[in-house]
Amino acid sequence: MSIIFTIENGVGKITLNRPEVLNSFNREMALAFQSAMRECISNQVVRAVLITGSGRAFCAGQDLAEAIDPAGPPMDSIVREHYNPIIRLIREIEKPVVCAVNGVAAGAGANIALACDITIAAASSSFIQAFSKIGLIPDSGGTFFLPRLVGFQRATALMMLGDKVKAADAVALGMIYKVCDDENLNAESVKLAETLAMMPTRGLGLTKKALNLSLFNNLDDQLDVEEKLQTQAGQSYDYREGVNAFLEKRQPIFKGE
Repeated sequence: MSIIFTIENGVGKITLNRPEVLNSFNREMALAFQSAMRECISNQVVRAVLITGSGRAFCAGQDLAEAIDPAGPPMDSIVREHYNPIIRLIREIEKPVVCAVNGVAAGAGANIALACDITIAAASSSFIQAFSKIGLIPDSGGTFFLPRLVGFQRATALMMLGDKVKAADAVALGMIYKVCDDENLNAESVKLAETLAMMPTRGLGLTKKALNLSLFNNLDDQLDVEEKLQTQAGQSYDYREGVNAFLEKRQPIFKGE
């Protein structure tokens, strides 16, 4: 089973499960990942998503044995049918997506992690834009997200030189949210995802939508977006519950509606 998918306490957990090849992607795993993400979108029980890997790596990127196999999918299909849909699903789902990087995240694996809403990593983990080592360009949204996270010059250097970035340095560069001890990664990431799952999902989803649009808008356009989305948030059950809980001096009980 290339993907392990579970739902617990409002969290849809997707675990990359090809540890014998450092969770590198083949077609089966890419399509299974997409299927799990679509289930997270449609299933109202799921209010947050957690992505991680099994074994000693998060994801080593593309399975090169498949990529060079004459009977395997061609390069354009790998990008168009495997990775592009994954990145679009991560960004389009109006629920928070947490990524727990438990080891090396290389190539597409690194860029999938960077596309998530909140990424935390084990202290021993690392991020590598490995594409230049084999004559390819960064894909899976890497050329979009990395410059916006760390700046144009630094992103260019990381992509061209293929430097390994340790987890602590990734935090310092603004690539990811935080780093934690290896033995605490699972507990911390589950706690984070479960916390988000108990929050006002509609508001979080609209926040994500606003952030996505901010990548393209000028200030005036973004102010219009905030007005529109704030109006929608103000019509939600969770907004009314949040206000009532504040006035009644109690903890809110959000439904994600």
